[in-house]
Amino acid sequence: MDLIVQGPALASADIAAIAALADPQGIHALAAGSTPAYRLARVARAAGIAEHCAAAGIDHAFVSADLARDRVCVVAMDMDSTLITIECIDEIADRVGIKSEVAAITASAMRGEIDFTESLTRRVALLAGLPVIELERVYDERVELSPGAERMLEGFRAVGAQTLLVSGGFTFFTDRLAERLGFDETAANRLELDAGRLTGRVIPPIVDGYAKANRLSGMRKRIARPDGITVAIGDGANDVPMLKAADVSVAYRAKAVVRAQATYAIDRCGLDGVLNLFR
Repeated sequence: MDLIVQGPALASADIAAIAALADPQGIHALAAGSTPAYRLARVARAAGIAEHCAAAGIDHAFVSADLARDRVCVVAMDMDSTLITIECIDEIADRVGIKSEVAAITASAMRGEIDFTESLTRRVALLAGLPVIELERVYDERVELSPGAERMLEGFRAVGAQTLLVSGGFTFFTDRLAERLGFDETAANRLELDAGRLTGRVIPPIVDGYAKANRLSGMRKRIARPDGITVAIGDGANDVPMLKAADVSVAYRAKAVVRAQATYAIDRCGLDGVLNLFR
């Protein structure tokens, strides 16, 4: 088993301390991400490493030595608070002065406290009458990619992986991001419109957590080869079914309920830190 450590706070003193705990057969600097990262090969011990990394603000992961990037055939990821830094529906609500009300429902759903479909229906209903131009303003003025997003996508595409952007958010945003970033496939919810305004309803079927997992599974059947790896990345409870459907799952700056279900967690690095998990 190898150990990956990475993060903006990672210093040479941390490498020395972690190496003393892990007793690796070798230490190699990694260049895939935008922050310092190292692979400690064939570590002999794990005790104390999680505690040291947590105290030092470092991401760590114990990975199989044969987890190779060129085996990755599908990379599926969530949009809000994963690919991008915001929750789009919260920012849309901010345009009409109800962000706190909508954000409270969003946060509860992300923690898995209420059903996603119920939460989506309640939130969208509050936006009834909003002009579509307000969505355009949110995209133009507030949507920012998460750090390392483009580098991560480029790294996986370089080995032939197909990419899927699948979201409980809205096609208004996923369509634009897919065109900008070159995603191979997308899935998201469609807002109903009437005369250029939101009606407060979503056009069925709802893209919930199970729909996300089904889209990943379908893409896997069409594309994956026998030794291929599917990767899923998400941050909220609605992503858990998709994470479970993947061979390798990454909880990105995620809620505790999600971190507990994922293969790996990245809390301090950008998305390009996912590349470092693979040789």
